[in-house]
Amino acid sequence: MEPFGRDQTGIAEPQLTLERSMNELRMRTEAHIGLWGLDKAAWAVDFSTGTIEFVSQEKNMRVTAPVQVVGTYNEEDGTWLWGWDHPSVPEPIAEHARLAKAFGERYGLGEYTTRKIECTQDLAWEFAAVACHVAAAEGVYRGPSGPTGVFMTFGTVSIQSL
Repeated sequence: MEPFGRDQTGIAEPQLTLERSMNELRMRTEAHIGLWGLDKAAWAVDFSTGTIEFVSQEKNMRVTAPVQVVGTYNEEDGTWLWGWDHPSVPEPIAEHARLAKAFGERYGLGEYTTRKIECTQDLAWEFAAVACHVAAAEGVYRGPSGPTGVFMTFGTVSIQSL
């Protein structure tokens, strides 16, 4: 019998969750690209309603979903700023960021509990993948905003023809 916190490969937490999160995100992203064109759709977020909208001219679809901001990655200085303490992120749409912070607190991961850190964009994707996993979200989108990427999770999508 395996000890608690390990799977049959012998990988212990938190590494197990980190790997699962990234694998899940890859599969979810591929599905969203294939179904409604996540990779080429125009996007807009309404913070007041907590909604993200994607419009795919190629697939002739409008997709809406609830949205949460996990954090932002600044490409100019290589820093990540968590959504749970971001001055531009309204508290109601930072819940998934707070769940990722709780994951970090549980496993003593300082990069999840420190408001702003230097990191790679790959680590920013990992943060978003973990938030997606622990919040049971449907996917992650990195919205470009100048030199900054806004990493967001989104919930169940509603798809309409244009």
